Amino acid sequence: MDLRRQVVERWPAKWPVQPFREPAWARQEPTYRECSPALIDAAVKRADVRPAGNWFVVAASREIGEDQPLGTRVGGRELVAWRQADGDLVIGPGACPHLGAPLDQARVHCGELVCRWHGMRVGPERPGWSRLPSYDDGVLAWVRLDGLGGESPTERPIVPERPRGDVTVDAVATLTGTCEPVDIVANRLDPWHGAWFHPYSFTRLRVLSAPQGNDVTDADDKFVVEVTFRLAGKLGVPVIAEFTCPEPRTVLMTIVDGEGAGSVVETHATPLGKGPDGLPRTAVIEATIATSGRPGFAKAARIAPVLRPLMRRASARLWRDDLAYAERRYALRTGSVADGLV
Repeated sequence: MDLRRQVVERWPAKWPVQPFREPAWARQEPTYRECSPALIDAAVKRADVRPAGNWFVVAASREIGEDQPLGTRVGGRELVAWRQADGDLVIGPGACPHLGAPLDQARVHCGELVCRWHGMRVGPERPGWSRLPSYDDGVLAWVRLDGLGGESPTERPIVPERPRGDVTVDAVATLTGTCEPVDIVANRLDPWHGAWFHPYSFTRLRVLSAPQGNDVTDADDKFVVEVTFRLAGKLGVPVIAEFTCPEPRTVLMTIVDGEGAGSVVETHATPLGKGPDGLPRTAVIEATIATSGRPGFAKAARIAPVLRPLMRRASARLWRDDLAYAERRYALRTGSVADGLV
C-alpha cells in the first residue's frame, strides 16, 4: 500500500479538511446531460416573478461612510450615498439640483453634502433634493426605486436568511459585466459548471437534486449540491450546499452540511443601465457571510479585517470567469452572436 493511500485511510473523518482523489480535468464525468437548458430557464423564470418590493442592492454597508459620499448608478439613474453623524444611511439623486454637479465629489459636512461647484448644501432637510427609501442590513446597503421596479413597494427589502450565530465574518466583492441581471442569475442556477469552469476552487462536484418541471413548490425550488472546496494540493473541505432565489435578482447559496454549516453566499445582480456602447451593465455584488461552531473560528473572527481581502479576492476570481459566462449568455440570448447551441 502506498503512503498516500495509508494517509487517506487513516485520516480522521471528523476533521473538516479531507484528502481527495480526482481524475484529470478532461476525464471528469461530463455534466452536460444533466444540465438541461430548459431546467435552468424554468428556474430563472420562477425567480423572476417573485416580488422584490422595488429594492436594489447598491454597495457593501462598510463602503458608505460619514467622510466621503459614494456615487453609483442603478437602472441608469445616478445616485449618491453617505451617512449622517448618527450612522443613518442617506441615498438620493446623484446630481446637484442647482446645475447638476456630481454629488459624489461633494464634501460631507454636518451630515449634509456641500457641492464643490457652488457650495450648495444638499441633504434630507434641504428643498429641491428628495431622499430615497434606503435600508442597511448590516452587510449591504439597499435603495428602493419604485419607478424602476414597477412593483408594489415594500417597507424593507427581502434580505436572505443569514447565519444565526453570534460570531460571523463577512466580505463583499463587486464586479461589473456587460449583461442583464437574468444572465447573472442563470449562471448561479447552473451548478453543473463548477468543477469544469472553476477547477482551481471546486472538485468532486455532484448535483444531488434539482427542481424538475414547471409546477415546483417554493420549498422544493432549490438545487442541492455536494462539492469539495479545494485548498492546497489534494486537500479540500467537503460540504453540501443549497441554491435558492428569494427574489428575482438574488441567488442564495447556503451550506447545509459540513464545515461552516449555516454560512451563506448572497449573489445580488443590480442593473446599472447602459454603458457608452449602448449595452447593459450589471453589477454583481456578492456577500459572503461565514460562520462556524468550532472554537477556533471565534479567534479567526477577531482578525476579520485581515480575512476580508482574502475572501473578496476568492469571490472576484470566480466572478471574473462567471462574468464571461454571463456575458456570453447575454450575447447568445440577444442575437449579438450566432446561436450555435444544440
